[in-house]
Amino acid sequence: MNQNELEAIVRKVVQQVQNVRAVTLEDAKALIEKVEKEAERVGVKAVIAVSDASGRPIAVHCMDGSYIGSYDIAVNKTYTAVAFQMPTKELAKLAAPGGSLYGIEHTNEGKIVIFGGGEVLCRNGQIVGAVGISGGTAKQDTQLGEFAKNVFESRKF
Repeated sequence: MNQNELEAIVRKVVQQVQNVRAVTLEDAKALIEKVEKEAERVGVKAVIAVSDASGRPIAVHCMDGSYIGSYDIAVNKTYTAVAFQMPTKELAKLAAPGGSLYGIEHTNEGKIVIFGGGEVLCRNGQIVGAVGISGGTAKQDTQLGEFAKNVFESRKF
């Protein structure tokens, strides 16, 4: 490979990296604010977690009156979503009795959550992070997670 070919490859990689911006703390805080308003509207006292693409928390927000146990669940939903590159509600289907991933929630040091509320966050078709919601019913958490994903991807924050 000559110098010109190598430089062209480097330029292409740099351009791809620039097109996929990581979730910033500012992004996470703005998204959490929108999700909190929606949670209040539907009557859920939620814990809202936002992570980076490796599943590490950027920000976690516990609404007044939220369950203590919801903290770990919300954070672990972000980990699960990015680790398996899918919403946690989809993993739940695969992990059901008879499913191809039955029992998966007992792996990864117990960090796998197999009920709704965890969603991957994407920019330009690339996973850049995840959101995890816990505090309501599985249906409410799923709806709030989907709300958060839609807000993030539409850049309405």
